[in-house]
Amino acid sequence: MAEDSASATEGAQSEAPASAGRAPRSPLVRKVYQRLLTQITAGDYRQNQRLPGEHELAAQFLVSRPVVREALSYLREEGLIYSRQGAGSFVSARGRESGVLSYAPVETIADIQRCYDFRLTIEPDYAYYAALRRNDAALRSIAAALDLLRDATQGHYHRADADFAFHVAIAEASNNHYYLSSMLALKDQIGVVMKFHGAALIGPQHQLAGVLTEHQEIYNAIVARDGERARTLMRTHLEGSRDRVFEGKGLDLSL
Repeated sequence: MAEDSASATEGAQSEAPASAGRAPRSPLVRKVYQRLLTQITAGDYRQNQRLPGEHELAAQFLVSRPVVREALSYLREEGLIYSRQGAGSFVSARGRESGVLSYAPVETIADIQRCYDFRLTIEPDYAYYAALRRNDAALRSIAAALDLLRDATQGHYHRADADFAFHVAIAEASNNHYYLSSMLALKDQIGVVMKFHGAALIGPQHQLAGVLTEHQEIYNAIVARDGERARTLMRTHLEGSRDRVFEGKGLDLSL
């Protein structure tokens, strides 16, 4: 609630339109701006699609309407959205097309390994930055996904959506929208990978509990602001996931 109160104060002090080319100064405005920018560039909203209203966005991001209004003003001045009187804000052609991030689909077993290779180049590092930069709200998001994973583990099944949400929440906690955009753009690819991993987890050795422990330890390192440990644990977690899928026998991808 203190955060909501602070957001109202910051929003009230920032009613003037944002200057083009200048990054949002308020942490809360920056948070909303980066989340909306990520959603637009990841393709969550199509060209000319209407964004949710200020009330809905404020509830979604747990901030006040003035904070949302200022974040929208930055997107508007950058040409990423436009407004229609009485109708709301819409994604512009520039916003939908100029920054769209996408990756090739997973079509083969080799692509699953390639996806792991790529994730290993970014996820350990954003776990490191998440540990250094996270705030209480970010920890709550990570913990919420962890709770879903815990409930699923106790029910002896794997929740790919909660697993993905856990990793995305850590990317968001890094306060670097390039990491977050990459993860959101990889949602479908990671979804395919997690189907294979989930099948491996509920196989004869039933390794769900061990993987839950891996997630818990990553979270603990982020809580402790131990960046190096968070980085190491994330790498170990992803390598373990890859090895479970491939039964420790990776493919030779030499040209």
